[in-house]
Parts: sequence; C-alpha cells; structure tokens
Amino acid sequence: MADAQYHPGFLLLEDGTLFHGTLRARTAPTVAEVVFTTNMSGYQEVFTDPSYRGQIVVMTAPMIGNYGVNEEDPESAGVQVSGVVVRELSASHSSWRATSDLASWLEKAKVPILMDVDTRRLTRHLRTVGVMRGVIAVGDQPGAEALAALDACPSMEGLDLATVVTTREPYTWGDRAAAHHIVAYDFGIKRNILRLFGDHDCRVTVLPAETPANVALSLEPDGVFLANGPGDPAAVSYAPETVRAIAKAGVPIFGICLGHQILGLTFGGHTVKMPYGHRGGNHPVKELATGRVLITSQNHGFAVAGDETGIPGAPDLEVTHVNLNDGSVEGLRHKELPIFGVQYHPEAAPGPHDARPLFDQFMDVVTGTGARNAPNS
Repeated sequence: MADAQYHPGFLLLEDGTLFHGTLRARTAPTVAEVVFTTNMSGYQEVFTDPSYRGQIVVMTAPMIGNYGVNEEDPESAGVQVSGVVVRELSASHSSWRATSDLASWLEKAKVPILMDVDTRRLTRHLRTVGVMRGVIAVGDQPGAEALAALDACPSMEGLDLATVVTTREPYTWGDRAAAHHIVAYDFGIKRNILRLFGDHDCRVTVLPAETPANVALSLEPDGVFLANGPGDPAAVSYAPETVRAIAKAGVPIFGICLGHQILGLTFGGHTVKMPYGHRGGNHPVKELATGRVLITSQNHGFAVAGDETGIPGAPDLEVTHVNLNDGSVEGLRHKELPIFGVQYHPEAAPGPHDARPLFDQFMDVVTGTGARNAPNS
C-alpha cells in the first residue's frame, strides 16, 4: 500500500450532510443506500454477503483490514457492497490465512473505500435520522456529477434485488450421496448456509429466485429453504405464490432473513422499512417459549410487522422470537404446517453461534424426529 496514490474524497448524504475522508484511488461517483454495521470482525464476510447488495457500508469498528483477506471466507463469488467507509484502514495486515490486503482486494473489485472518516459522527447521524442514500466521490466538495448521481439513485423501497443476485442456473452443493435433499431458493444465499446443510448430511439443489413451485417439487425435496437476500421483500412479489404451493404440498420450509420475511408475506402479513435496520453481530433476541436470550448476527433493513402478540393479517402464524432492543419480530412459525423462519442469521461466521441449533431443528422436522413447526434455538 506504500505506493498508493491517495486523494481527498467525501461521502454526501441525501439530506445534505457531508463527511470528508480519503480515497486510495480516483473513482467515479458511487451511489447507494448508506448503512452501518457493528461487526468487530468478519469484514470480508460482510462485503461479500449478497444481502448488502446496493449499499455503502459504514464499519463502526475503528480499524479495519488488520488481518487482510483470504480465499476461504467470502460468502459469495465476489464483493457485493457498493462502497465501504472506515475510520482507519490498517496500513499492514498479519494473518497466516491472508492472501491479500483489504484495500487491494476492494480496488480489484472496483469498490471504493473511503477512509479517515469520523464514523462515530456518521453512525450517530444515521441512527438519529435513519439510513438514506449517499454518494462517495473524489474531491473536497460535491460537484455536478456527484449531485446528479445521487439524485438518480433509487430508494431501497420497491427494489427487487433478489433477481439481481440470484444464481442464473440451478446447481448442486454437497455430497450427491447424502441422506437428505434440500431445495434452496437463492434470493442471495450465503455459502456458510450451504456448508452447514452439508454438515447435516444434505445435498442442496440451489434454484434461481423465480423458479416455479412445480419445478422445486418435481425434485422431490425433503425440505425447502428460503435464503437471505437484499432489497425490499414486498417487491419479491412472485415468491409468496410459490411458497404457498410448496406449503400446500406439505414440504417442510425454513426461511432466514429475506426468507423469513417472505414467509410473513405469504400468510397474510406485511413488511415495513426500519429506520436504520439491524446490522452487526451482537443483537439480543428473546425466545418467547423459554425466555432465553440469544446473541445474534443480523443484517436487514426491513421487518415483518408485528410484535410478540402476533402478526397482523396472519392468524395462521405465531411469533417465536422478538428483538429485545425494539420488540420487532425475529422469528415466526406456522401453527399447523412444518414451516418456520427467523430474521437473524444462525449460520453467522464469524459471529455468535447461539442460534446454530436451528439447523438441527429443521433437520428434525425434515426427518420427522422433532416438532413439526416449532423452532427453539
């Protein structure tokens, strides 16, 4: 990084708030929704998580990049974020697993990283006013090009990004001789989800987001998984009909994040955009059946409307988990069918593993050895 050419840069939010910083390379104006995450580590997983598609991510940890990047930790085939904002980018990295430094890795992906920013002030602003669109560009002050790009940036509300990040063709993950077959709808699936299904003696057939239910059912799955993903769940308008058909066939269904939200929509609920969402690895979630508190990893800007008393418009669903910070719905299940979902990420890596047993419980449902519809982490 010693030979890098640094340039003054800035982040301009749509409310006119300006944050100055430094860019490692000149870049065209980059626009996206600006969000923050409280992850202390796992930046490579964050930046490759398809759920962050269409977002500029602010890291609240004061130093980023000190262990570099490697070829094993990415959650997808490439960098998914639109841009990165940090307080300090480590000038060196040290890890026996590292194959490159973070800045070069992002630069190769043509993703700008704005450093030397007062991320505490920026995070407090986003938490007070709410997430909003922003533009990263070179210079001390916004010019006409940056302002025009920001003005043209679409709102996250109404965006179906699942069709942007999904696989174009079906593919299989895991041992073809595995005991169980899971069909996964790829709305932005993370690789560690596939790894965990592999650890549970499953082969997984991953399908594009818009695959009709009859195609999925023709594969004779033991269970169906609805993946995480980016964008507005209400814009994924084709999914509820598909899920209803699979549910009618009696196939067990498990949803995470966007998949959880789609389950809420399928059975009559609705989703809302949160002021600043939940992103990070330390969110407390209460399991209503036991009163137990889980520390969870999360990444979402929308939520299923409701609280611990229920989900309006969805009498067939009951709430299983709530967020202890704001009371939002973190888990749901169908009262009769073998269907459940959670808003948080039990597959988090790195991150808390409190909820990892949800995969065991789904497999118990799949094999008929456990409760048909009740997740208890």
